[in-house]
Amino acid sequence: MKPWKETKLYSIVNIKCPRCHEGDMFPPHTLYKLSKFDKMYSACPCCGQTYEPEPGYYYGAMFVSFSISTGIFLAVLFGLSFFVEEITLPMLVGTILIIVVALLPVNFRLARAIWINIFMRYEGPCQQLQKK
Repeated sequence: MKPWKETKLYSIVNIKCPRCHEGDMFPPHTLYKLSKFDKMYSACPCCGQTYEPEPGYYYGAMFVSFSISTGIFLAVLFGLSFFVEEITLPMLVGTILIIVVALLPVNFRLARAIWINIFMRYEGPCQQLQKK
């Protein structure tokens, strides 16, 4: 069994480089800064792996983001059914809007981390890799 740090799940959850699992994909302390939450490093600060191998690389991440949003919708619907006797459309739409907008930066980064981890594999610790 692989150590936790060598798994794709580690890279996705921690939003780390898929090649070395050490370099950050996004600058620190920018998650809920409105003008900076989408700013991403162009390459891994540790191993040099480029984060955008081709133009338009992250268009596929929109499908991942849609799946995450669908999961949020279902969780809200399921959660509301426990707490509210009758769910109205405005209540459902309002709750989903608030939650989806609040989680937008997290969803954005998570979708990109999942997408890049689908196509790139872990190659080892940063100090053992050649810079790209």
